[in-house]
Amino acid sequence: MRKAFWLAAALALAGVASAQTFVWPQKWTVAKPSEVKRGGTLRAAVISDYRTFNPFIAAEAGNVPDIISGDRGLVRRDPTTGDWIPYMAESWTVSPNKLEITFKIRRGMKWSDGKPITADDWIMTWRIHTDKAVGSNSYDSFFIDGKPITLKKIDDYTLRFIYPKTDAEAFAVASFEPWPAHVFGPVYQKEGAEGIKKMWTLNEKPGNIVSGGPWLIESYRPGERLVLKRNPAFGEWNKDAAGNPLPYLDRYEIKIVKDINAALAEFLAGNIDIFTPSTVDHISQVRQAIQQGRLDATLKVNASPVASSQFMVFNWNKASDPFKQSLFRSDKFRRAMSHIVNRQAVIDIVYGGLGTPMYTSVYPVLTQWINPKVPKYEYNLQQAAKLLAELGFTKKDREGYLVDSKGRRLEFNLSTNAGNNQREQIAKLIVDEAKKVGVKVNFQAIDFNTLVGQLLSSGPDRPFDAIIIGLSGGGLDWPFSSNVVPCKGNLHMWNKSGQCLDPRETQLDALYSRGRTELDFKKRVEIGYRMQEIEAQLLPVIYIAGPNYHPAWNNRLGGEHPDAIISAIWGQRELELTFIKK
Repeated sequence: MRKAFWLAAALALAGVASAQTFVWPQKWTVAKPSEVKRGGTLRAAVISDYRTFNPFIAAEAGNVPDIISGDRGLVRRDPTTGDWIPYMAESWTVSPNKLEITFKIRRGMKWSDGKPITADDWIMTWRIHTDKAVGSNSYDSFFIDGKPITLKKIDDYTLRFIYPKTDAEAFAVASFEPWPAHVFGPVYQKEGAEGIKKMWTLNEKPGNIVSGGPWLIESYRPGERLVLKRNPAFGEWNKDAAGNPLPYLDRYEIKIVKDINAALAEFLAGNIDIFTPSTVDHISQVRQAIQQGRLDATLKVNASPVASSQFMVFNWNKASDPFKQSLFRSDKFRRAMSHIVNRQAVIDIVYGGLGTPMYTSVYPVLTQWINPKVPKYEYNLQQAAKLLAELGFTKKDREGYLVDSKGRRLEFNLSTNAGNNQREQIAKLIVDEAKKVGVKVNFQAIDFNTLVGQLLSSGPDRPFDAIIIGLSGGGLDWPFSSNVVPCKGNLHMWNKSGQCLDPRETQLDALYSRGRTELDFKKRVEIGYRMQEIEAQLLPVIYIAGPNYHPAWNNRLGGEHPDAIISAIWGQRELELTFIKK
């Protein structure tokens, strides 16, 4: 995001009054309101079952609270410009010192149970997120250098954010989704964090889940299907350019399938409406089905680079196995492991040539942030063997695996989520390449929820060796995450001891804060470049590669983005503006 927006555009919009209705801009869709048909069901598929309905303990991408909430906050980004615009707020003012933003909340918004949405909902949501005992994935977002960002209720429809320092992500912080204070507040006041963590489990009756977003839960069958229905209260203040309530759709059904190949089969059969192929084979199958008239669909190949990451992370907290702990904490070992990752083979075999190698935490689509001079530990088995020899692994046992002077074999376990065919393929490539240099890697695909549980575990002895997984999310204003980089972050996945164990972690922690509090975009990019250089030295996680973004959709759908917007950042459409054409 440009420096000028935070300073100039924010002030230009200060105090500007607008109607209580949010009108979704016509330029966000190719369809005119006169072309729209109301009703019908959007059909999609996911390969991992859901963990919870609770917004305060959900951590995985595509979780149920995020889905029913939509992109709901005081502000949101305009996909045509990338600028922040008022959403649940109707206007804002910024203090001269840039440390306070006062939002006027849009009046007339209601929860699905009819209660008004007011400042109390943001205040209660913020209080719960910032209670460390809750374990919210958003906890770290509300702190800068360990100092809290605070919220103050001025009146029922006025809210003030007070920042301890200037914050390049000030509007990103203000974009968090509120949840109903009248539902969560009484439980929190009576039972605290433990009470919150027991709420809205997957066994909760759908009718008890209160939403302020476009969707309500109609039904959920574990391992089978999540069915959402339109929230009429949302449409009372969200309208299209002709004044029609949104969303247009009546329902949104998400089928839970066993793997990506099963999702592809559902799309080819016309049983689901949206799919994002990520391999040449999948693209070819979709394209062939379209050309042969078996499928009436649209496919956009190479719409953009990927806006997510795929990586391998080692566990630094293995007190019960000092040998492995010492190994995993060695940057020389991690560099050797980076040298055994054949990223080009991953792109060719897993993504069919349509992918992008990764060497930093910055997503490939964010080209303005990527340091082109960052050191890369590319595929080089000779270099891997040399580094391992320097660590004392110079001999091999009878099975051909490296051992140290004490006869300890160089061996570790590697997991990823079952059903993600691509990650499973990546893992198998790593197993094969590691064997060539004498490293024994034991691969196992496990349940996604189990995998996430292991990754989020903390303390001196965590229950895994290495995991292949990915991250999505992240911002345009500052692409380094508040819950990943700082040593106490919830997703500081390699080291969940609660403190920095390597001086370079401390450096990154400090640079993260410097960058986030720097309002000058050019200076912020320079700090980001330095962070990537230190990341490359430390190599806390080994970035691999990602598929380019190739969205596809059944032509029964209307309301997609114009081509100029379609990308991994903005997706193929706004679901609120999507409709069934036929």
